Amino acid sequence: MIEFQLDAGSGVATYLQLVQQIHQALQLGLLEPGDQLPTAQKVVAKLAINPNTVLKAYRDLEREGLVQPRPGVGTFVVRSLPGTDPATLNRFLATLTDWLNSARAAGLGPADIEAIYRTTIRNYFAEAVA
Repeated sequence: MIEFQLDAGSGVATYLQLVQQIHQALQLGLLEPGDQLPTAQKVVAKLAINPNTVLKAYRDLEREGLVQPRPGVGTFVVRSLPGTDPATLNRFLATLTDWLNSARAAGLGPADIEAIYRTTIRNYFAEAVA
């Protein structure tokens, strides 16, 4: 089951962060058709957010045809998103994990690592477009 995390400093609305995390989990194969999403009550208890925020995220996902609520039972994934080959994902996950371990060993914290990552992504794709 997915464990949501919020980034209060991201500037992204809370419900959109939930939607994005579901999209990412679907793309990575962490969620598949038939999987149940956490109940709104569980998400509210864990993240201390308004239940309507969770329900709005789930409604957006339902409109996209990705999930379907079952009254009295919960909300279930009904469709996945195109993803990448699992072996390819695992190879890059291992590489990224090694890099993160090196960055932490060098004394970099989460904010430093995120800044490096975001700047590199932005620069790489700006060059690819140019």
